Amino acid sequence: MQLNQLISQRFNELEEKIEGVRQSRQFELNMSVGHNAPIIPYAMVAGWATNVQSLLHRTFGDGSIHLQEFRSVFAAFKRWETEFDSCVAVFMAAKEDYEGGYLFNVITLVKAEVLADAIEQARELLKNGYKDPAAVLGRVSLEVSLKDLCTRNGIPIAKLDKMNADICKQGVYNMAKQKQITAWADLGNKAAHGDWSEYSDKDIVDMINGIERFIGDYL
Repeated sequence: MQLNQLISQRFNELEEKIEGVRQSRQFELNMSVGHNAPIIPYAMVAGWATNVQSLLHRTFGDGSIHLQEFRSVFAAFKRWETEFDSCVAVFMAAKEDYEGGYLFNVITLVKAEVLADAIEQARELLKNGYKDPAAVLGRVSLEVSLKDLCTRNGIPIAKLDKMNADICKQGVYNMAKQKQITAWADLGNKAAHGDWSEYSDKDIVDMINGIERFIGDYL
């Protein structure tokens, strides 16, 4: 079985386990609403959540938006079923993006460190009317570039915003460039979150052109 088939199978298996987790629900008085509300034993959710985090890490990478968001919502889980619903929503969004080919193929490409090819692919996507995956591809290319700059300058690898700030503090580039990188990353995040109406084709054209110049200037 090929890698993509194994990943798809694992997504499906974890989706099927959701109902089994829900069946363990009990009811407890929720003082904030004044009536009984469904809870799910922590151990039931924790096992499923651990498997989900492992899959998201392997599929999208440790710094991916999906994994970070899942960790955040699971950290807030206090047994209420509505909190489990939030975990499920993030998992299903990740599954949808994987099946749509949005992020896994992007990260696979960029991990090969073919940044020039990645930028060219983003241009092709734009040319064919696919501004959203182009934005995601640009954002991942930007993050890989920042990781490379961190490695070259003895700066610890971290989340994109922290790497950007640390690189600027070390004087590799100025604050204006830092702010521009933050703006590019924000566009990529909007694309990955599905906020596609919040930016235009021109925004992504400018983003890709800017990232290409950045790669040429600093790498």
